[in-house]
Amino acid sequence: MDEFDVIVIGGGSGGSAVAGRLAEAGKSVCLLEAGPRNNTILVKTPGFMPFLRQSSNYRYETVPQKGLNGRTGYQPRGRGLGGSSAINAMIYIRGNHWDYDNWAALGCTGWSHDDVLPYFKRAEHNVRGEDPHHGGSGPLWVSDQKWPNPGSVAFVEAAAQLQLPRNSDFNGAEQAGFGLYQVTQKEGERWSAARAYVEPKRGSKNLDVRIGVSVQRLEIADGRVTGVTYSVGDKQRTIRARGAVVLSAGAFNSPQIMMLSGIGPGEHLKEHGIDVIVDKPAVGSDLQDHIDYVSSWQTESTDLIGDSLAGTVRMAKAIIEHRRKRTGIMTTPYAEAGGFWTVMPDAPAPDVQWHFVPAMLEDHGRTKVKGHGFSLHACVLRPESRGTVRLDGRDARQAPRIDPNFLDDERDIATLRAGVRLSHRIASSPSLAKYEPQDRYPIDLDDDAALDELIRNRADTVYHPVGTCRMGGDEASVVDPTLKARGIEGLYIADASVMPRLVSGNTNAPSIMIGERCADFVKDALAA
Repeated sequence: MDEFDVIVIGGGSGGSAVAGRLAEAGKSVCLLEAGPRNNTILVKTPGFMPFLRQSSNYRYETVPQKGLNGRTGYQPRGRGLGGSSAINAMIYIRGNHWDYDNWAALGCTGWSHDDVLPYFKRAEHNVRGEDPHHGGSGPLWVSDQKWPNPGSVAFVEAAAQLQLPRNSDFNGAEQAGFGLYQVTQKEGERWSAARAYVEPKRGSKNLDVRIGVSVQRLEIADGRVTGVTYSVGDKQRTIRARGAVVLSAGAFNSPQIMMLSGIGPGEHLKEHGIDVIVDKPAVGSDLQDHIDYVSSWQTESTDLIGDSLAGTVRMAKAIIEHRRKRTGIMTTPYAEAGGFWTVMPDAPAPDVQWHFVPAMLEDHGRTKVKGHGFSLHACVLRPESRGTVRLDGRDARQAPRIDPNFLDDERDIATLRAGVRLSHRIASSPSLAKYEPQDRYPIDLDDDAALDELIRNRADTVYHPVGTCRMGGDEASVVDPTLKARGIEGLYIADASVMPRLVSGNTNAPSIMIGERCADFVKDALAA
């Protein structure tokens, strides 16, 4: 039977960082991943993001959402090495300093901003170089956009025309303001967590990467995790862990694997005929996600990305250029520009984030829209609504039951309402108004009821679920501040599921930071 020092479940943002760092430290590591290697042109080329294959995306859906007028929401999740960092918009955002100080205040000792900053810096290879806020020699490449769309530049100018400040570094001393995003790219290609941490160690004698496997359960004996059982097709195999198992399957699949292994809400497990090893109600609870509304405008200008003959010809030329030189507009992350601002009077930090896309979006880009235009996302950064992840069957290959419970708390829709109104003010500023944009969903924006109805009919996730295996100093929490599972020896969790509160921004960089920290915690435990 195969035996390793550490087994890592999930090759996403956190799992790649854990596996890579532990292998680097000389530990024998087995990395288990359900999806493919994700080493294709479609994944590596940023501009192909809307055309990625289903093999790289779980494409989950939620249960009907009462806060969204009964609609079912879309929940894309990365599948394969790199996880969601292989399919996302590559935006490098850490969150606000306040987020991490708040984690520490909630009982997560050692997770203040001053505590986590060295790990962000350790992970980061910023093309601007090292400074007090950034790393210059880490494995994760962070680059400036060299070929932004003219519409994205106009958006930043439009915000400035409303006296909203420019910000060239959202991860520096101050988050508030508007600007172009930095992206996780290296020399014009997507730089996923797997390319940063796993691929450089491919072939290493102490890193065994197994793709196309589905983890069915943790093996637990006498209160300690001893290994992992996974399936390949209809065959099952068990491997052993001498030191630790790190669960990094993400905010949906980590609680699913925990519950399938007998760790979770006792009554729910019994309903599925699963023996309860640890009755832990917090597993699969406290789900938080960024609820997002996309305003959309049509223009006559073909400067913006669109479905037309001119747009098709331009993209065809861009594909050839990118294949030859790794330059040009196929380096686009689509969400090229954005910003952070405070819209509610009692917010301790910016409470809305914007993502500007120089194209018209409908249903997460799954519905094609003819013509040219632009879209502006506005998302609630620190939602008060809480949801759940539960089992929908006993086979790990079956999708879990996802209920974000969007807009259950009235504070969330009040914040989103204010964010959408500011979106439209920015779109009316001269720099964007020159495009003569036509609102695709015109209503009286001063009418709260009409705006709320529009929001509930069209809002959905911006892809940042967290909290379902939350960290805390209390016994009810799933993991302690060293990311060690409560109630089971030798088990750690390293992904967005451990976040006690959703960060004020995109979640990829924080998930990698969590993986970096977990690697240190595991090394320290194994050395003790």
